[in-house]
Amino acid sequence: MNVRAAAAKVIYQVVDQGQSLSNALPAAQQEIKERDQALLQEICYGVLRWLPRLESITNQLMDKPLKGKQRVFHHLILVGLYQLGYMRIPAHAAVAETVNATKTLKKPQMRGLINAILRNYQRQQATLDEQAVSHDAGRYGHPSWLLKLLKASYPDQLESVVEANNTKAPMWLRVNRQHHTRDAYRALLDEAGIATDLHPEAQDALKLHSPCDVTKLPGFADGWVSVQDAAAQLSVEYLQPQAGELILDCCAAPGGKTAHIMERQPDTRVVAIDCDDHRLKRVHENLQRLKLTAQVMCADARYPEQWWQGEQFDRILLDAPCSATGVIRRHPDIKWLRRADDIAALAELQAEIVDAMWQQLKPGGTMVYATCSITPQENRDQVSAFLRRTADATLMGSELDNPGRQILPGEQDMDGFYYAVMKKSA
Repeated sequence: MNVRAAAAKVIYQVVDQGQSLSNALPAAQQEIKERDQALLQEICYGVLRWLPRLESITNQLMDKPLKGKQRVFHHLILVGLYQLGYMRIPAHAAVAETVNATKTLKKPQMRGLINAILRNYQRQQATLDEQAVSHDAGRYGHPSWLLKLLKASYPDQLESVVEANNTKAPMWLRVNRQHHTRDAYRALLDEAGIATDLHPEAQDALKLHSPCDVTKLPGFADGWVSVQDAAAQLSVEYLQPQAGELILDCCAAPGGKTAHIMERQPDTRVVAIDCDDHRLKRVHENLQRLKLTAQVMCADARYPEQWWQGEQFDRILLDAPCSATGVIRRHPDIKWLRRADDIAALAELQAEIVDAMWQQLKPGGTMVYATCSITPQENRDQVSAFLRRTADATLMGSELDNPGRQILPGEQDMDGFYYAVMKKSA
């Protein structure tokens, strides 16, 4: 398939049909040549990062919008504009290949329209680009509701958060200390010509100067290392698993934190649950590659009586379902799939889960509440409300008036994440 046609279909599936980019993109990559897969990803990510700007330009260049069965060609125009405005592809090649995509999409009669619009953009590019950033959504590449939330929550950090969300995320590795220390594995990477940086807190983390295919990482197939953002790796630093303990990883898919617990402390019994059976396949795959064993169950954390009759847990890592507003740089579709009213619904679900899971924690046990969100409603406000209604819960390592730790996107080159550590009275 023509790469531009594939990109247009993916953007259509995400923006018009509400599909996740994590599902739509891999399926499309199977339909094109392997050498073109990175290009397809770059185009899809880029269009979704700068969607309001590209939409604004398209609206200026068209007399009337494309509707119905022609909608995919609207997204093909966005694909063409992104190449011309943001990529190093020669303009004539970008236009020609985008126009040729009309054949693949079985509407060659759209060829003239697509060509005319892209040529017009080239002639008026400076003026159209300036108009496209004259409003906040275009300037920042974020929907209005999210900008409003960010301005209210982080007025001093708005620019840095938005900038981080709109940049490519770095590739962080988690070194499996059952095979190598971080320093020893870093030396192997140096020998392979792969340069890295350390993280001041995540003790197993290495950041690659340039992302690379995992097959180039020494011992990846043998479980020596995994790909995981440093912010997510901090979960084990806060959980502090100890030998002989029974530990629950709640909402565990895709299993990175489950594996990290056992890599850090192999003499633990780990139970990993998630309510999404499809996503649990990733947990099994990760554990298999790393040669680790955990008790994995498809289960709803709100109703532990339906799936757990064992003893209470020494530690619980509750990586709660959330808006994922902290990982937009890795999943730019989040900006367009989320809605403002999703936040309140997610906060209600989180409250149900944290109350249910607290009952499964031993007296004297530790719970780490975590999200990859940056909205106060899901994080600081959620934990404050829980502490007010839970007499036997004590907040650890932070102040009650500002509970937990909020990591903003780009901080120490990490994803946005939130952690709060709570101890249950003995």
